[in-house]
Amino acid sequence: MPGPDPHDDTSADYERFEKEQLAQDRDAAGVDTADVDDTTAQRLVSDLVDADDVTLVPEDQVLVHKPSGTAFDSTTQLAVFHRGWTAGRDADGEGE
Repeated sequence: MPGPDPHDDTSADYERFEKEQLAQDRDAAGVDTADVDDTTAQRLVSDLVDADDVTLVPEDQVLVHKPSGTAFDSTTQLAVFHRGWTAGRDADGEGE
């Protein structure tokens, strides 16, 4: 029985794809969110509310990030998430 057809070998494609994914992960992980203090978070969330990107849900005491549909009970969590989410979109080329 003959061996596998060398024309059907996709391992190089897979390795290239894997390297690209790892590079994107490294780039997204490099986003600095540690500098989000309470004041910065409050300002960012206020700006997002004004831009209609965040909805306040008082009865549930949560903030909903409209573009992603994710809910948060902390302005700092939302601010850090939004920064990472924005960086991820920019890395994917969607933020252009």
